[in-house]
Amino acid sequence: MPARILRLRTPILLVALVAALTGRADGAGERGLERAIESQRQRERSLSSAAERVGRLERSAARAVAVLERRLAAVQSDLFAARVRLRRTQDRLDAARRRARRLERRVGEVQDTLARLLRARYMGDPPDLVTVVLQADGFNRLLEDLSFVRRVQDRDADLLQEIRVARREARREREVLAELEPRQRRAASAVARRRDALATIRAAATRRRSALAEARAARLALLGDVRADRRRSQRALGRLRRERRRAALRALARLERQQDAAITKVGPGGPWAIPYAIVECESGGQNLPPNSATASGYYQFIDSTWRGLGGSTPKAFLASKAEQDRLAARLWDGGRGASNWDCAVILGLT
Repeated sequence: MPARILRLRTPILLVALVAALTGRADGAGERGLERAIESQRQRERSLSSAAERVGRLERSAARAVAVLERRLAAVQSDLFAARVRLRRTQDRLDAARRRARRLERRVGEVQDTLARLLRARYMGDPPDLVTVVLQADGFNRLLEDLSFVRRVQDRDADLLQEIRVARREARREREVLAELEPRQRRAASAVARRRDALATIRAAATRRRSALAEARAARLALLGDVRADRRRSQRALGRLRRERRRAALRALARLERQQDAAITKVGPGGPWAIPYAIVECESGGQNLPPNSATASGYYQFIDSTWRGLGGSTPKAFLASKAEQDRLAARLWDGGRGASNWDCAVILGLT
């Protein structure tokens, strides 16, 4: 068969050769790597999607924490203001109490002073108006004593009136402040409870955000490991495929060399009219006598074929090599008659 025809068949031969060279083990290894790569890609997509979902939850938690922090700051400001008001009220109440105590002391001081003046004047118990008149030495002394008594009485009345007014004012202020203090204390306590509740909620939200951040980091780390495994698998698959291609190319080169050797007509005892590989397979390059099928000669012509080609002798092996070469070349017909030799079929040259 012509070399051109043989070259056209090399892709089919290459496929068969690659299958023979790689074997089941390599094929199974390649399929296993492909399945592993596909599984790793699916896991990458799943982990990437999970990490994105957790990331969205983490961002939502961060926004919630920010809102809670603003609310907590506002409530903390309210609590500070409530405590300031309570402190001021308590200070005013303490001041009112101190004022009342000062007024009480002032009353006692006035009374003591008045008693001392009267005792010093009369060397005895505080005088009344009758006593002053009876003890007066003359009209002038009487007027003087009466005037002193009136001044003392007026001053005493003024002081007592002033003290009564101050007492009433202090009492009213104490009453107002006494009512205001518990209300402000309750208000400050309520604000403090609200602040504590918000702080608890914020702490829970912060813990959730931290947990989500850790979960997202874990998924991203696992995604990195899976991606690295997939890349290693892809590199291994690439190496396996390159090795198979190189083996196939080497096998193809050997096959082509074998085909070139098979179609050459050069060989021991030649030149030959057909590829020497067929001659070697048929007769070993020897002019053999007939076998049971009447095939004889260098090219193993059977008698009917030999006579049909116009052989000059009854059997092919009786003719000269030159005649056998000429009739074999006619039968070969450029490779179109290759099927006339069983060895051509065996060697794949048909």
